[in-house]
Amino acid sequence: MTNSYGEVIMKVENLQKYYPVAEGVLKRITGQVRAVDNVNLEIRKGETLGLVGESGCGKTTLGKCIVRLYEPTGGKLMLSDGKGQMRDCLTLSKAEGFKTRRRVQLIFQDPYAALNPVRTVLSAFDEPLKIHGMGNREQRLEKASLMMEAVNLQPDYLYRYPMEFSGGQRQRICIAKSLAMDPEIIVCDEPVSSLDVSIQAQILNLMRELQEKYGLTYVFIAHDLSVVYNMSDRVAVMYLGQIVELADAQPLYDNPLHPYTRALMSAVPVPVIGQRSERIELQGDVPSPVDPPPGCRFHPRCSYCMDICRTQAPELLPAKDDPGHVVACHLCTGA
Repeated sequence: MTNSYGEVIMKVENLQKYYPVAEGVLKRITGQVRAVDNVNLEIRKGETLGLVGESGCGKTTLGKCIVRLYEPTGGKLMLSDGKGQMRDCLTLSKAEGFKTRRRVQLIFQDPYAALNPVRTVLSAFDEPLKIHGMGNREQRLEKASLMMEAVNLQPDYLYRYPMEFSGGQRQRICIAKSLAMDPEIIVCDEPVSSLDVSIQAQILNLMRELQEKYGLTYVFIAHDLSVVYNMSDRVAVMYLGQIVELADAQPLYDNPLHPYTRALMSAVPVPVIGQRSERIELQGDVPSPVDPPPGCRFHPRCSYCMDICRTQAPELLPAKDDPGHVVACHLCTGA
C-alpha cells in the first residue's frame, strides 16, 4: 500500500443504475430498484481502490457500470484522454465509445463461467483482439502467448479447453485475457472468492506483480475485508447503493468512522491467539432498494441515530479531524 497516487484517470459522477419493477399481467412499472444511486468516485492512476459492503449493496453493479457491461441510468463516467482532459464515456459516439472499452476491462468472479466450455482458450483471446483490430492472426497468437507467460502458464495451454484446467489456472487465464487488451483500468469482481485459500494468495501476489509491471489501476471488489486491506491503497464502503465512507486503507481500518463501517470491521478475525475484537451486531435487515428509508439509509439499523438522520440524507464530506477521510454521517461531519 502506498499514499502516493497518480493523476485521476476516471471520475464517476452521480452514477445511477435503476432497474424497473413490473407487476401484474400488464407488467406495469410500479417502482425502481436503486442498485447504484448517485455514486461519486475518483480513480487514480496506478492505485488499487477497494470496494466493500454487504451482499446486495451494489458493488458488482457499480463495477459493471464502470466497464460499461451495464449501461448506467444516469450520471457521468469521465475517462481521461491522456492529455489532461476528461471525456464522458456515456455521451461519446458509438465509434468513439467502442475505442474506450478496451481501456477498462473486467475480471469476473467465477472463472468457470467466464470461459466458453466448448471453445479453446485461444478463441477467448482471439475474438476480442480481432474485434478491436489488434493485429493479424499471427500477431494475436503472439500476444496471447505473451499474456499466458505473464501469468505463469505455458503458451501451448492455448489449445486446450477450459475443463482441462483447475480453478486457479482458469482465473489466471481470465487475468491474461483482460491484460491482452492493454487496459489501463481493471475492475476485479471478487477475483479470488471462488478459490481455495492457498490459491488465493498466489493469485493476489500475481495481481500485484502485474500491476507493477504494466502500470495497472485496479478497482478491487471483495467481501473479504482482510484481502481488501492487503490489496488496496484506498477503500470505499458501500451501503444500499451509495458510498458511505472513503479513505486510505490504513486510516479506514485503524479508525472507521461510519457506524456501518465499524460493524463491518468488527467482523474481521483477529490473527492473534487469545485476542478477540468486540463484535458489533447490526439489528434488523437491509432495507429494500426499491423503497429506501428517508434521510440516512442506515438509520433504521444505527444505534447512534439522531433526529436529523431520519429526515436529512448526509452528504459525503471530510471528517472533522481528517480532511482526507470522507464519510456520509451527521455524527462524524458535525451536521
